Amino acid sequence: MKKLFYLVIAFLFSPITEGQVYKHDNPFAHTFSIVARDSVTGEMGMAVQSHWFSVGTVVSWAEAGVGAIATQSFVNKSFGIRGLELLKKGLTAQQVLDTLLNKDAGREVRQVAIIDSKGNVATHTGKGCIQYATQIQGSQFSVQSNMMLDDQVSIAMDEAFRKSAGKSLAERLLLSLEAAQKVGGDIRGQQSAAIIVVPARSEGNPWDERTVDLRVDDDKEAIKELRRLYNVHLAYEHMNKGDFAIEKNKMTEAMNEYNVAMKMLPDNLEMQYWTAVTLANNKNVKKAIPIFKKVFAKDKNWKELTKRLPDTRLLTVKKADLKKILAL
Repeated sequence: MKKLFYLVIAFLFSPITEGQVYKHDNPFAHTFSIVARDSVTGEMGMAVQSHWFSVGTVVSWAEAGVGAIATQSFVNKSFGIRGLELLKKGLTAQQVLDTLLNKDAGREVRQVAIIDSKGNVATHTGKGCIQYATQIQGSQFSVQSNMMLDDQVSIAMDEAFRKSAGKSLAERLLLSLEAAQKVGGDIRGQQSAAIIVVPARSEGNPWDERTVDLRVDDDKEAIKELRRLYNVHLAYEHMNKGDFAIEKNKMTEAMNEYNVAMKMLPDNLEMQYWTAVTLANNKNVKKAIPIFKKVFAKDKNWKELTKRLPDTRLLTVKKADLKKILAL
């Protein structure tokens, strides 16, 4: 193993690869990841964790209606964008992988996983990947890892994903990361993590087609922090649903959504404040006042903000009601 490792390093620094170019074109991302497709919704996504800064900007690639790609170990970042472009041309996951690796002089130190919009999976773990380096393909998903503490990481991820069938894709991806960490994970520990989920089909708006898009760039408990961010994401999803219900004049439904969000994040003043504003704008000033009072007591800047909202029509209460609110 030690001999193989030195051969890999020699390759990366050889004149053929133009010296230390790997620092730019082949960054390190020894890691564990999962790519998957939800067989019911058609959503696709991936999740990753590594003891390396900002792994999400290197390993994770996904596009609505196209697929998801994880490129890791000694990374060829171009595999992400090039791979998605090839998938859009109609190539299967395996055809894309074969194309990417065909002329790649560093293929033996690459680890790659691709899933396409039909659920086809293709994976590659080069002979030069640092042990423990393993991969497991399942039905419409793949787990892969390299430089792990032991050989149980991919097994644990595979089991966690299979057992969580019926849950949302994002939840299943997170459970897989958590399972990997429980059995040891990256031999170096944790630093960064990321999760991306995209819709089954594109509406032609790629800037707004990531159902989940979260990153932790530098944290000793990266997976725990990713889980926290995901819970925040879910809470704001309830807020968004509440806003949509308001637009449809469904106040009971809106308040139910807002209440769920605030229970999930009880210390989030932002959520409480805009819930109060929404209530006030919908002639429920009486219900809004206790919430305003609580928020103002914790941070007086919210009261200052309230004074400015009428000018932009974000607060449309009567002058008498505004006076009551500002007197709190």
